[in-house]
Amino acid sequence: MRPLLLCLFGLVALVPELAFAQGKQPAKSTAPGGPETRYFAAIDGLMDGAADVILKETRQGKNVTAAVLDVCYPVAKGAERKDRFVANLTVSGANLTGSTQSIGDKQPVTVKLSRKVTGDTFEFRGQITIGQKVNEVMSTDNSDLSEKEFLESQTRDDGIVAVPKDFTDVSPESIGVRVKLESVLDFVKSLKGEPLEVSVNSLSVSCDELRGGEQTINLTVDPERSAAVVAKAKATTGVALAGWTSGIVEMDRAIRFPASGWREGENVNREKLASTIAGVLSKTLAAQASGSTWDANTGKLKLSFKRPSQILPALGLTETVEVSALVSPDKPGTTDKLMLWVSSPVTTTSDEGAGPKLNLSEDSGTADDEGAEPEDDGGAIEALIKELKGQRWDADKSVWK
Repeated sequence: MRPLLLCLFGLVALVPELAFAQGKQPAKSTAPGGPETRYFAAIDGLMDGAADVILKETRQGKNVTAAVLDVCYPVAKGAERKDRFVANLTVSGANLTGSTQSIGDKQPVTVKLSRKVTGDTFEFRGQITIGQKVNEVMSTDNSDLSEKEFLESQTRDDGIVAVPKDFTDVSPESIGVRVKLESVLDFVKSLKGEPLEVSVNSLSVSCDELRGGEQTINLTVDPERSAAVVAKAKATTGVALAGWTSGIVEMDRAIRFPASGWREGENVNREKLASTIAGVLSKTLAAQASGSTWDANTGKLKLSFKRPSQILPALGLTETVEVSALVSPDKPGTTDKLMLWVSSPVTTTSDEGAGPKLNLSEDSGTADDEGAEPEDDGGAIEALIKELKGQRWDADKSVWK
């Protein structure tokens, strides 16, 4: 054994470059480069999974040198309203600690986390205290992202088009208004008493909106007033963007037709149009028109029809068929064309005969089920195209035909 050791020492002495290379190789492979920013776009296991978490880390090699924790969360379990805090964390080995205040409710926040690398993933354990509530953190199998990957994942599009070329990609009754967070309350209050509808869902600020500093309020308005509503919104303090967005209009059930003969001044002759649509649908649905109403806020037309039910005809049951419609210019501004959208029919069955009534219940959501086939309208769209001398939208070529 001793002669072998002597031989090895002799080899190192004779070839010093080998010893240097062997000694320097590990240092070369672990030499730290410049600082690197990495993100965790989600950390599970916080607030029963209801929190939206972003952790930004600055690393020098494998060591974390700085960290920022951004947490958006419901103010109470199951609550729609959200609050948020952003904490700059102190890094001490595997421990991340810090304190701050929530942005909305001004609650004191303390963060005590431990970070552990487990192969290709990361584990976080500890506590986040908001006010008097202590939230335990136990999250495993977390993967990080590069800054480029993170930024690509954060893109948000609320679909607002300020000046659409027409109403084929956006809906004429659907308005989106992007408002700076500090101006949202005043903007919504200004809508009180206005003939329009405000989407309840849009009143709840999302985590993306909290981080972006702007909230999108969605409105439904009569298409004849939509341009005026957009113009007024654009001129309102705190509004960053206003325009049209997606709504109820589906182009496969839309018709464009000449406005000539259907207007009284600048407005549509609604009585004439409703009567014409009802007359056409009475034939295609094989039913008697039983009523029509125009919604003063949204401009939507609701038509109802009745016909004998073919289910056990001897019972004398009645089918009520309801159809919605919306008429608007085919584009914002001056135009000599109108666009009509007509919904698929929805049918209910009832006993409207004399004497004791048979109480009936409809089967749960047939036409409304996702993927379900709409009810047969008897060729209503084609019949209306013929009556109105109109055109149908060609989705393949993106033109009216």
